[in-house]
Amino acid sequence: MWESKMLINDVREIRCKTTVYLGVGAIKKIFDICEDLKSRGIDKVVVITGKGAYEKTGAWKYVTDAFEKNGIKHVLYNKVTPNPTADQVDEATNMARELGAKAVIGIGGGSPIDAAKSVAILLEYPDKNCRDIYEYKFVPSKAAPIVAINLTHGTGTEADRFAVVSIPEKEYKPAIAYDCIYPLYSIDDPSLMTMLPANQTLYVSVDAINHIIEAATTKVATPYSILLAKETFRLITKYLPQALMHPQDLTARYYLLYASLIAGISFDNGLLHFTHALEHPLSAVKPELAHGLGLGMLLPAVIKHIYPACPEVLADILNPIAPDLVGVPGEAEYAAELMETWLRQVGLIEKLQDLGFTENDVEKLANLALSTPSLDLLLSMAPIPATKETIKQIYTDSL
Repeated sequence: MWESKMLINDVREIRCKTTVYLGVGAIKKIFDICEDLKSRGIDKVVVITGKGAYEKTGAWKYVTDAFEKNGIKHVLYNKVTPNPTADQVDEATNMARELGAKAVIGIGGGSPIDAAKSVAILLEYPDKNCRDIYEYKFVPSKAAPIVAINLTHGTGTEADRFAVVSIPEKEYKPAIAYDCIYPLYSIDDPSLMTMLPANQTLYVSVDAINHIIEAATTKVATPYSILLAKETFRLITKYLPQALMHPQDLTARYYLLYASLIAGISFDNGLLHFTHALEHPLSAVKPELAHGLGLGMLLPAVIKHIYPACPEVLADILNPIAPDLVGVPGEAEYAAELMETWLRQVGLIEKLQDLGFTENDVEKLANLALSTPSLDLLLSMAPIPATKETIKQIYTDSL
């Protein structure tokens, strides 16, 4: 249906730039990666990670063995929290500079890997700090080599040029996108993800769904971003229930991980719009809010508002849960209801008011969405005008 709507005279860029090792046992590729780093003259690295998963999953043993085998010295920063802060990035950068690190390895989900990308930039700009990056005080063109060892199946950051870090005192959660922070290598090993709790399994998968709903409906969507979106949604709706019921099922984890990976490539090409632009203020104000949960609470309202502008695309993507959609604008509310029903079926039942947000917060949240650095770019990609009133209505509908 949607092919006839594609602007074939608009020249679009197709991106897929990182070498990703995908599969059970892919963590063993860290030995080859470290051998390659050493051949490039890299003998000192900084490792950026969270507080425990890097050890509990078994990833750390492989990494340290690979360091020892290749004579690579390292310093470990393991204080990254969900929704990482600029201060954490600066603290890790100072440790890396003291060692003389020449590359950065991020181990974890989106938070540690995004923090690692930020440290990689700062290693090349010794006179800058993290706030300089995320308040857009300069535009970096270089970064130290990055290796990403992924421990969740949601962000896609292991294969894209994006990173997000919060500036708490301003309640900003900006995003950056630079070619210099594509990881050189990434590892996607589903065996590292069988210990993900059920709620995290759900939230990270919902993150991937939001990536593709947005990437397929921006002003710069391509047949490629839409193709990847369709396959992502098909795989997640098929394998997420299985992973929730049987966390050790490596086949389910494999396909959720693959779905997350191609979703990351989808939005690296198609970009994002409303759901991410409106979620960032939520988790900037409440850092304890899981990113995927925030996205899931907003998604039905976003679908309701954008569906009339791109019904053919959304009907095609949503087919696994809504085979009766025919792709006409009048289905908007029905499509939103079907998405909300599916989210509830897999366990995402919360609304914004359950997290403490009220109508009194809507004005502040809308102002943050419009004023946080970088979010204006996302909003400009939306398939409908991102007016303040529309933003406020999406928040209100999500309460």
